[in-house]
Amino acid sequence: MKHKNAIPRVVIALGGNALGKSLKEQKINVRNAAKPLIELIKQGNEIIICHGNGPQVGMINLAFEEASKSNDKIEAFDLPECTAMSQGYIGFHLQNALQAEIFAQKKSWFVATVVTQIEVDETDPAFHNPTKPIGAFYTEAEAKAMMGKDESLVMKEDANRGYRRMVPSPRPVRILEKESIISMLDNQFVVITCGGGGIPVVRKEDGSYEGISAVIDKDFAAAELAKSVHADYLYILTAVDRVAINFGTPEQQDLAKMSVEEAVKYCEEGQFASGSMLPKVQAAIAFVRGGENRKAVIASLEKAPLAIKGESGTIIYA
Repeated sequence: MKHKNAIPRVVIALGGNALGKSLKEQKINVRNAAKPLIELIKQGNEIIICHGNGPQVGMINLAFEEASKSNDKIEAFDLPECTAMSQGYIGFHLQNALQAEIFAQKKSWFVATVVTQIEVDETDPAFHNPTKPIGAFYTEAEAKAMMGKDESLVMKEDANRGYRRMVPSPRPVRILEKESIISMLDNQFVVITCGGGGIPVVRKEDGSYEGISAVIDKDFAAAELAKSVHADYLYILTAVDRVAINFGTPEQQDLAKMSVEEAVKYCEEGQFASGSMLPKVQAAIAFVRGGENRKAVIASLEKAPLAIKGESGTIIYA
């Protein structure tokens, strides 16, 4: 099914780490991100933005947890509420930066953030195998000390960058606010949605939904979003210009394009780290396989305008 507007519809997934490690850094980074994002609209595309929140949701969760230990007036918040908070303040910063750039460009586009719930299956095997890294990096000694104090914590090494807390990461099933998102897109809004992979919720017997302690991978959420809004392209923007095989070795090869079949083969060979590039490639595969004439691109944020012209990034195609 094709969307109502004739112009290309592009879902953009922004990495949480690319947004920065502090409020000050995040404001600077989203201001820098606004220019290439608005450039995509000027090139004749309609954009929908999904962002990560790995560092941010971990910091929010830890802050409330630690504060509640020393002040009985402060309540600890579980991950669904922490994700909702991260959607709010990251969305605010993105909206603010995009609106400033739109004003500077003398355009009349609108921007809005949607607090987004995504249904997951509570029988998803991910709940028995926490693999999603959140929060800050720690040394091995720090991680072991933290796990010694709290047996519920799972700390693992994340792509050779240090140890991080791991939480369940179930696959997205359905975006509850899909109709609202599509309506806004059809009325010239730049929509910021599915932030942090969306707030994970499960359906109860009475038909209502409740939050569940998990973090959905934003790349899989972006692929589900792209499918739901009948997008033409999925752009996963990260810190590297192109996907590479044999990464970090003398045989490293940066890829300008790869077919779905090649991407699957590289995944099976273990070419991509599970905490970083693997979910991006898997999300790209899922999106491209889900419909005709779809393309996914993994590229750096700074070179997004070049990537959409095929001059940077890695194109994944059927």
